[in-house]
Amino acid sequence: MWLFCSALPEHSGTDTVPTRISGPARDMKTETAKSGHTDPKKVYEDRRDGHLADQKELEATDARFATTRGLVFVVALVLGWFSLFDGSLHPIWLLVPVGVFVALIVFHSRAVKRLHQTKRAVAYYERSLNRLDDRWQGEGMTGLRYRDADHSCSSDLDLFGESSLFELICGARTRLGEDTLANWLTNGADAKTVKKRQQAIVELSAKIDFHESLALLDAEVHDDLDQNQLREWVAAEARPVPRWRRIMACVLGVLAVAAVIAWSAGYGLAPFLIIVLLEILFFATMIREIRQIIGEADEAGSGLAILSQVLELIEKQEFSTPTLNGLLSSLQTEGHPPSWQILKLRNVIQSLNNCLQNQFFGPIAFLLGVPIHVVHRVETWRKHIGPHIPEWLDAVGEIEALSSLARYTFEHPKDPFPEVVDESEGPIYDAEELGHPLIEAEKCIRNDIRIDSQQRLLMISGSNMSGKSTLLRTVGINAVLALCGAPVRAKRLRISPFVVGSAMRANDSLQQGASLFYSVISRIKSVVERAGKSPPLLFLLDEILQGTNSHDRRVGAEGIIRQLVEDKAVGIVTTHDLALTEIVDSFEGHAINVHFEDHLINGTMYFDYRMRPGVVEKSNALELMRMIGLNVGDDPS
Repeated sequence: MWLFCSALPEHSGTDTVPTRISGPARDMKTETAKSGHTDPKKVYEDRRDGHLADQKELEATDARFATTRGLVFVVALVLGWFSLFDGSLHPIWLLVPVGVFVALIVFHSRAVKRLHQTKRAVAYYERSLNRLDDRWQGEGMTGLRYRDADHSCSSDLDLFGESSLFELICGARTRLGEDTLANWLTNGADAKTVKKRQQAIVELSAKIDFHESLALLDAEVHDDLDQNQLREWVAAEARPVPRWRRIMACVLGVLAVAAVIAWSAGYGLAPFLIIVLLEILFFATMIREIRQIIGEADEAGSGLAILSQVLELIEKQEFSTPTLNGLLSSLQTEGHPPSWQILKLRNVIQSLNNCLQNQFFGPIAFLLGVPIHVVHRVETWRKHIGPHIPEWLDAVGEIEALSSLARYTFEHPKDPFPEVVDESEGPIYDAEELGHPLIEAEKCIRNDIRIDSQQRLLMISGSNMSGKSTLLRTVGINAVLALCGAPVRAKRLRISPFVVGSAMRANDSLQQGASLFYSVISRIKSVVERAGKSPPLLFLLDEILQGTNSHDRRVGAEGIIRQLVEDKAVGIVTTHDLALTEIVDSFEGHAINVHFEDHLINGTMYFDYRMRPGVVEKSNALELMRMIGLNVGDDPS
């Protein structure tokens, strides 16, 4: 019995979530607040260690099964000798070791499957611990396909690609979840939507078992579901096979069986050949349509296995927040649940493929008229179940996106949810101890930032490498986090809905014949064009108008910034050209100068990355040149 009873112990999830809510979601955290923060590292280590213990036990069980199977095989050989060659035993005794051997194979395969699942669980928590230790780069989905050079801030803020925000956050198992999360990161929501997401994320952040189960679903490939193809397929008009064709297929199938029986009974091959000819003529009238239906269904059905598994997992959940309950309600249907319906479609599509591709089953299916009936089942499914598909896909994508943000929330218990106010109260971006979420916590320097309808512009001056660009990215990426529903890297953030527009990483292009300056002004133009709309623009302009002379830069910069401010936009501009800082005076109190500075100590440059009021008083460019060995001479001033 010890061989066959090797079940995995059940690990209970934690019901405690970090205290982080400000605003409407705070009520959901009252009980948790009494007990303090949950330590995600302790939770992950305990779960990893539990799975490691299970892994060792299952490895021992695997070894015992292998040894026992070997012994049973030897016993079978001995009994075979005495029964078949020696004759001292009846051959029926061979049934005993054979039966035991078959049972061992069945139970061994189950143990091996549990062992593989346990190893995946250990790997999952190892990756989770790596994220907590800021060693997550290269271990997640990069979302590179979502990077859009024309987007207002995607590339500048490292939303997608290697070592990106998407790689840090995304835990989706389907393309649906990835698409939804990417859309939320690139398109901020209104205050009402954000607050609803925050409440849902708080609830989901406590469901550690759910996150684990989602990550450990049997399907290995998670990104092969093309939701657009599936949506287009179910939206197209269904083409059920006419009743008379199905009846004819049944009749021909029965006749084919009768002809085979007659042939075997000695009545000749002629009846069978006649039936085959009739089958060919019958199928010739619709073979093109059958192949088209098979091709369309096959393309639309890619990834249905993982979709069915995700749906089944979601269907088992119980939620309390309105958003999650609403999503779960959208999956409630009469009769069988969505997961069963999706699995049914997958199986029917596989049967359809077997009718044409399986060398053994194909001819038999042809004789029996099976393709007609399977095509009818596919088209009937599309007609009756297809209209529900868009709603199911949306629900899966949204729950997976919320789950990704919930996991991120659980892993960052010190990061609070922002207070997102209605657009009518803005524009406002008021942050205390704001830091960059992609920088290691120990190395992350934090600064206070405030921009609003009165103080519309921060002009940041400072030397090279002092932290100006990093601050812009810090402001932008936290705005993205806040407006998708996630916690932010800050002590406190009060923010209104914004469209983030940035011009930070401009490059020249030999292929397009574009100079650096042309790339810069083209990027700025795209930012300016987004101003004056709803929601307001949060502009982030790094080293504005670099690539031209100081006079043109000042005149151009003042004109651009003035246009942005007049269009009710707010934002930050950085420069190392101190002449640009003088334009602040022309904005009648709606702009201020701040700066970063450096310190040269014993030939080494030090930066504290702290933002200070006023204009920087020195430049480090010459010192940096000397430090790397360039002979630039003495400063004539």
